Amino acid sequence: MRADAGYLAGLTVLDLGQLHPGPYTAMLLGQLGASVIKVEKPQGDTARQLGAQTFAKYNRGKQSISLDFKREDHRDILLRLVERSDVLVEGFRPGVLARLGLDYARLARANPRLVMCSISGFGQTGPYAQRPGHDVNYLALSGYWAVPSQVRDVMGRPRLRLSDYCAAMHAALAILAAVHDARETGVGQHLDVSIHDTLTAWMAPGLDAMNGPAGADIEQLSHVMPDNDVFETADGRHLALGILEEAFWRNLCDALAPLCPELAQQRYQTRAGRLQDKRALNDRLRALFASRSLADWEAVLHGRDIPWAPVLRHDEVFDDPHVQHRAVTSLSATGRVAGFPVKFSKPLSAPSLDVPELDQHREDILARLRRPASDG
Repeated sequence: MRADAGYLAGLTVLDLGQLHPGPYTAMLLGQLGASVIKVEKPQGDTARQLGAQTFAKYNRGKQSISLDFKREDHRDILLRLVERSDVLVEGFRPGVLARLGLDYARLARANPRLVMCSISGFGQTGPYAQRPGHDVNYLALSGYWAVPSQVRDVMGRPRLRLSDYCAAMHAALAILAAVHDARETGVGQHLDVSIHDTLTAWMAPGLDAMNGPAGADIEQLSHVMPDNDVFETADGRHLALGILEEAFWRNLCDALAPLCPELAQQRYQTRAGRLQDKRALNDRLRALFASRSLADWEAVLHGRDIPWAPVLRHDEVFDDPHVQHRAVTSLSATGRVAGFPVKFSKPLSAPSLDVPELDQHREDILARLRRPASDG
């Protein structure tokens, strides 16, 4: 890797996606050095309608050109871009590109090495293929809310678009595998990424366990633990307790013994014993942590080898010393930006943080198409 380029330098990605999954997939590749051309409809990516910050968080560093695929001359421009690209990411409902004469077979004739990644809610085939949906729908149908995670489990929406991120990460990984294969064989392929499929794959082990002989009652689910939970404190704050290994439980008991000697009972000294009495133990811990403020508990637990953490507020996260040390985010003229959150021993080059205006790079992109392909 050159010092001034990323690991994917030389890889060109066409991003036809909208909103979250496709654009985030393309942005991940861009953060690793790929050149990303965002191909937008005349009105622009729908994310632009949701505000500048929403659009920016998945589209920094991309070049933008607007094309109307109902126009033959614009379809021709796309095919010329395909000839010079390695990857095309799209998120249309299945069948839309085919009706426009831009299905994978047509794109592959323009560039046999092309990897086309279609990200849709339910995949290109199946009874739900034409069904509309967004993140919350895929969560519902994948069994996300069917698998409890707490003794007092509640149905709450995740704080981020979980299924969209799940699909995008699988898509980016699959793209890299397919690009590697295309470079080895000279032949690309069409990747069918179903957002619903990717989250169902994540949920399958938990669902299968609940469908097994032990049954679905919380008492029988070993992953639902009384001492691995989020607890409210007296001042309305919360702390997260991640007890799993027995050593951590013993350390917690040492810290809490003066305040709650009942935790030293013999039945609580093994994971199996705590699980058998999970509701009572969870209630005991809830009552205990609700008796003091978060600051009080920080004083009790500080410096001990216990996996606990205060639940930070929105205005506390970026002031955390570890967050500042790791520098996953940085400030730009348009707000705080998250970089690629993996530290390479050969550091990545800094990606562009510019947010493209709609059709901003049209002339530059068309000028490149007029040059011989060997000139880049």
